[in-house]
Amino acid sequence: MQKQEYILEKQESFEPKHICECGQCFRWNLEENGSYTGVIKKAVISVKKQNQKIIFKGMCEGDLKQIVTDYFDLDNNYHKIKENLAKIDVFMRTSVQFGEGIRILHQDLWECIISFIISANNNIPRIKKIIEKISKAYGTKIEFEGKDYYTFPTPMQLSKASVQDLRNLGLGFRDKYVYHTTKMVLEKQVDLEQIKCLDDSKIIRKELLKLDGIGPKVADCIMLFSLKRWDVFPIDVWVRRVMNELYIHQEREEKISRKVLEELAEEKFLKMAGIAQQYLFYWKRETA
Repeated sequence: MQKQEYILEKQESFEPKHICECGQCFRWNLEENGSYTGVIKKAVISVKKQNQKIIFKGMCEGDLKQIVTDYFDLDNNYHKIKENLAKIDVFMRTSVQFGEGIRILHQDLWECIISFIISANNNIPRIKKIIEKISKAYGTKIEFEGKDYYTFPTPMQLSKASVQDLRNLGLGFRDKYVYHTTKMVLEKQVDLEQIKCLDDSKIIRKELLKLDGIGPKVADCIMLFSLKRWDVFPIDVWVRRVMNELYIHQEREEKISRKVLEELAEEKFLKMAGIAQQYLFYWKRETA
């Protein structure tokens, strides 16, 4: 493990605040100098935008450039993606302009599963706090720039936690979900490596729904933020609200079925429904 630096020149469509605060990941924290520091698998990374440069620094195994290229989806042309979305209608154009620096992260599947189980009926500050406690209790310590950070525990590491241990970390009713899901993954009742090889979102969703504590919305978040399944459309309160306000106009938005929203998203956004959701979600939440 060694400290490395990588500077990306003139990268379009990259704004650390938009990426780290749009609700897709819970391991990034804003520093006093304007950078964000996060833990990616076995690496601690800081990212800062300075003029037209994106400066990455990290303590990691392997090549930092390769790690951030994969994680931040740097090989994808987001300028073209935004151009296509902006052509759909004025609402998409506005949301794309508002969150122009968003990129969809390629997160570790296991960490993403547990993180979004924890996210159920929860708020972002509390989710981040719980994940940090779990990592500190069962993950591996990495020192970076004078501070201690902790990797997210592997299934084997997390299997050391009892239901009560998880309850003591603040998981509440989610403790049994995390405990049982960890056991299922270790016993390969659900094979995460096999899931990564699947290419049909319906089949992937069916496999993820076998895990304790995962419903349709959480499964779709996992597919979007870890498996690059941009055809899925995670639906939460904010997404339901913005879709109703912009396109459906029903008096009681909570009465709109998931099926109606999914069919509308597929019709309007085609295979880019997932990334369209992120722009709409971030725009609506930040301007509410």
